[in-house]
Amino acid sequence: MDISIVIVNYNVKHFLEQCLHSVYNSLNNIESEVFVVDNNSVDGSCQMIKDKFPEVKLIENKDNLGFAKANNQAIRIAKGRYILLLNPDTFVQEDTLKKCVDFCNQHPKAGGLGVKMIDGKGNFLPESKRSLPTPIVAFYKIFGLSSLFPKSKKFGRYHMGYLDKDKNHKIEILAGAFMMLRKEVLDRIGLLDENFFMYGEDIDLSYRIIKAGYDNYYFADTTIIHYKGESTKKGSINYVLVFYKAMIIFAKKHFSVKNARIYTLLIKLAVYLRAAIGITRRIVVSLFNPVLDFLFMYMGFYFLVPYWEKYQFGIMKYYPLVFYKFIVPAYLLIWMFLIYLFGGYEKKIRAAVIFRGVITGSILILLIYALLPESLRFSRALILFGSVWSIVSVFTVRIINSIIFKGETTFDSGKRKKRIATIGSDSESKRVIGILDVSQLNYAYVGRISLVEKEESGDILGNVSQMEEIIRINKIDELVFCSQDIAGSDIIEIMLSVSNATADFKIAPPESVSVIGSNSINTAGDLYVVEINSLSKGVNKRKKRMFDIVSGVTLLLLSPVLMFFMEGIINFYKNLFKVIIGKYTWVGVTFDRHDNIYHTELKKGILNPFDGIKKVDLSLELKQRMNIMYAKDYKVLNDVVILLRSFHLLGKSNKSDGINGENRSCDAPIGRRSNRSDNNTMVG
Repeated sequence: MDISIVIVNYNVKHFLEQCLHSVYNSLNNIESEVFVVDNNSVDGSCQMIKDKFPEVKLIENKDNLGFAKANNQAIRIAKGRYILLLNPDTFVQEDTLKKCVDFCNQHPKAGGLGVKMIDGKGNFLPESKRSLPTPIVAFYKIFGLSSLFPKSKKFGRYHMGYLDKDKNHKIEILAGAFMMLRKEVLDRIGLLDENFFMYGEDIDLSYRIIKAGYDNYYFADTTIIHYKGESTKKGSINYVLVFYKAMIIFAKKHFSVKNARIYTLLIKLAVYLRAAIGITRRIVVSLFNPVLDFLFMYMGFYFLVPYWEKYQFGIMKYYPLVFYKFIVPAYLLIWMFLIYLFGGYEKKIRAAVIFRGVITGSILILLIYALLPESLRFSRALILFGSVWSIVSVFTVRIINSIIFKGETTFDSGKRKKRIATIGSDSESKRVIGILDVSQLNYAYVGRISLVEKEESGDILGNVSQMEEIIRINKIDELVFCSQDIAGSDIIEIMLSVSNATADFKIAPPESVSVIGSNSINTAGDLYVVEINSLSKGVNKRKKRMFDIVSGVTLLLLSPVLMFFMEGIINFYKNLFKVIIGKYTWVGVTFDRHDNIYHTELKKGILNPFDGIKKVDLSLELKQRMNIMYAKDYKVLNDVVILLRSFHLLGKSNKSDGINGENRSCDAPIGRRSNRSDNNTMVG
């Protein structure tokens, strides 16, 4: 057998599906086998493989064993002369695997091979070729010298920036996203070191290959897409800690005691430095808007009130100190809280949400004002003036934020639609448009780009040879490749040819319900799926939380009367307090163990969307459909209706509120399979 492909998967079902499509397209006339080792995913990955790729040799782990252990499970039973370790968030060309196998056949000393990788926007990924991270190389990398002088043979050694990325080279370290390994070499040097949970095992294995007298190659004659960062968020503190811990394990294993100590010291300094910078920046960014909002709004009152005092009463300092110390801050906090509830503290904000938040806050303040004693009622006019100033302040702060922290806060009118064009046949383009429609994406379909020179159709914008001009003239934001109609090699070639264009790229796998893409190595891929869970959107979560609090407090106040009309009064109070503190929600979606439609985390619900319906013999399919409808098009009014309809069930126990009587009213990612007695199960 020529090649055994091993893919370790963890909760990236849609990327895995696209990856497998590309792999099988690349395996023509190659004797092969494909393994997927799933590390206890809960997004329906395993079921997807069984349904769509039954030929895959699937190993299902009941725990997340890490990258090294999972790969080794498959390598031990693999039969190929070459082993390809491949990330699930990759996309290979039709001739990638043949070219790699041929190259290794022609170079018997090639122990390992990596390829040229680009991100989802067509940009070259520098980690495609790396050198051994010795203490001095690590020093240049950690303290930024490699970034300042990427082409330098001395300072830019980490990513070997001085080597031509379009030519083949001998290198030291292969990238774990695509590692083609000679099986006889693995038999000689051993498999991946399982002391590494994630990160570092590729460096360790690459180094052992070189120490055994073999060569590692960077192979530039083929290119793959690596979306990068789908299973891990590379900007997170946890990533920094895990990565540098792996580097310390590597240093202690391969370097002298002295060098290992130096390396460990550098790593620890880097961890503390990166962690301090990351935490500080996160705190500053998260507090920037609310703190400045409060200061700007307060300053407005501070300067406005004296003018109002002089105009209204003829003197200054008319209002007592309590007005400035307590009343004004209370106004500001109410406005800010309502702005938050309407989405004014998200990265992308609309002008409308600020207006709604302030106006709603002003109405609430005026209602409270009417209930206050005369001694605490100062001026309705100042509330109205403060409302206007609050709107001005919030907009000013957002503009300052967008200047200082570029990209952290952006204004979104909500009216501009994302302009999208498809590349492929008419039938596939229509299927993709259907996915986008159901995904509730705010988009405008511009038209289709043909794969042939002359094709007559009403929505044809031109052909692929006119790509850059089409993007510019039609102001296209995104291009969606229909991979059913266009070869992977052509997709990559087109991406590279227009890599400087402003448009982003997405890929629609055949017979799939997803459209996948990623715009940089630091961002997770955008994923448009039919089963978009609008309930998980920030604004809906806030609305739902507000409803839970208001209805919870109302029910608590009315409970002395309501207790006579419901079952399980003790459980009612337990449920009530769980909802008020935010552990539960009144209404939550429930799923059967194989119904893996949503992969977001939602709170457990006291009630289900189908609770209280008089017809008790609802079919499983109907229950699932009701869950989908509830979660996909969430409205607070739906919660109100379900709560009133199921009022007598508010005291029920949550031990059996799933579709089939199990507790699957979902807070965790759903679709977790039942535990097995064995550690893993392989389906071939």
